Amino acid sequence: MNLIRIAPAEGSEMLKSPMPEHDVPYPIAVTIAGSDSSGGAGIQADLKTFSALGVYGASVIVALTAQNTRGVTAIHPVPPAFVAEQIDAVFTDLDVAAVKIGMLGNAELIETVADGVSRHGARNIVLDPVMVAATGARLLEESAIVAVRDRLMPLTNLVTPNLMEAAALLDAPLALEEREMAVQAERLRSYGARAVLIKGGHGQGPNSVDVFAAKERARHFTSPRIDTMNTHGTGCTLSSAIAAGLAKGLPLEDAIEMAKRFVTEAIRCSGELAVGQGYGPVHHFHALWPAAAQQ
Repeated sequence: MNLIRIAPAEGSEMLKSPMPEHDVPYPIAVTIAGSDSSGGAGIQADLKTFSALGVYGASVIVALTAQNTRGVTAIHPVPPAFVAEQIDAVFTDLDVAAVKIGMLGNAELIETVADGVSRHGARNIVLDPVMVAATGARLLEESAIVAVRDRLMPLTNLVTPNLMEAAALLDAPLALEEREMAVQAERLRSYGARAVLIKGGHGQGPNSVDVFAAKERARHFTSPRIDTMNTHGTGCTLSSAIAAGLAKGLPLEDAIEMAKRFVTEAIRCSGELAVGQGYGPVHHFHALWPAAAQQ
């Protein structure tokens, strides 16, 4: 791929100005993930989540997808060199307080992203190791699973796999009980992540239980299971909500608690949207749109 580089105008100071040192009212978070043309998951869900939670969102797009609520019909990876250009453009100008990493697609893109966030000393990294869409479409090449474990997980503050992703990362059977989830969370943490949150949304029972493991610390986060088909983008939304909390200075477990409340309400209110004919999106602006409509 040939990159067309655009040089700054001669004498321009715009790209030379130092980052501001003063506090800003809205912290900045960046999402590094794939685009969802239907708007319910991926980059679009992340940016909606950041905005709903009072965080300014930037993005690095690593793949384009043709998808809707019924499925993914095509995936077009962005050339790694251009992904690196996006990362450099964002991190050399914006004071990024947190990073959410989502769908990456293949090992080469994983290597590019790992190199990029390391190069810029990115902090508060939340990794959602997206492998399969809710509709069943595979979003990560099987050969790239090792790259996720070896290159990305050691850089992260938190990894948020669902039950299937945790099993795939460990090449292990699906965890069917909370005790098994806790064992797998500790095994995943051994790959270098500071903390792991295995999501139980695909489990059974009246409650959805997520199992958290950190150094000398373990706990369960429980929320009511809501009977709905509107689950498109729930994983993206949870991980980006956690990143938003970290960007705002919340301790990790407080950020998770806040994110769980946000996602639960977004799922509960999802029927208000009536988007698509399949697995509809959650309602990211459930706390904002009713107030806006009354003005």
